[in-house]
Amino acid sequence: MKRLGLLCAASVFAGGGLVSYYNPDGSRAFLVGYYNRNSRQELDIPVGPSNHIDPGGPDLGQPTHFLTGRQWGMFSVPAPREFKPDDKYVWTLTANGQTTSIPLRLHPDYVMAPFREIAVGNTPPVIRFEQNGQTTQGPIAMMTTAAARTAAVGTPLALPVWVTDDMKYTSGTSAPVGANRQAVTMRWTKYRGPGDVKFDKARPEIEKLQTGEGFSGRSTANATFSEPGEYVLHLTTNDYSGDGGGGFGCCWTTTLVKVAVKP
Repeated sequence: MKRLGLLCAASVFAGGGLVSYYNPDGSRAFLVGYYNRNSRQELDIPVGPSNHIDPGGPDLGQPTHFLTGRQWGMFSVPAPREFKPDDKYVWTLTANGQTTSIPLRLHPDYVMAPFREIAVGNTPPVIRFEQNGQTTQGPIAMMTTAAARTAAVGTPLALPVWVTDDMKYTSGTSAPVGANRQAVTMRWTKYRGPGDVKFDKARPEIEKLQTGEGFSGRSTANATFSEPGEYVLHLTTNDYSGDGGGGFGCCWTTTLVKVAVKP
């Protein structure tokens, strides 16, 4: 897998993940992650001169808040149909006084299938932010698909999520399904925003709603914002395969929630 080389002073960034995938309609998109090897420092880099993707940018949905450690498939960038092998986007980041530019190309050696793992037919979890609401499945987090919420500074915002899963997992996962490991896990993080975001349960427990074939559950977390402004929250939902599909690139779901926070 090709690495996304975000290397800045003080060893803030190094290596990440960059691949492309096919959508059901035949179009392609880039799936981009990063690796912040500084285990203590999270960074905020607003879209602009220090965080831009070109051509077409500067804002193509990239994060402005960077977590520590490796982050798999955090966002997608659609590739134009007319893109040729030599065409590219370039993501440029400046942090701690050092600038790095990363090309995004449609290289034939780095194509993945995030929506279905061939060996066992595993598919990503399906999530909803309302019980009978719109579904999201797969690592396709984009601003155009983000849900919208409103909140006030200092007042917790409830974030209920409903999830279903086929209870299959990729062949890269050696451990069998057991009582000590959850079938589905979730993680809430800040993706963009002017202030701090505190989650009472960044990795909320998932209440199982039914038994039998497949999995159905519900979780609830609360987010509290320190300052007014426009925020974006990021939710990663993993099946039993684990982070990054156990290294096989399938099957997890990512989605975004936009929150307008008032004083």
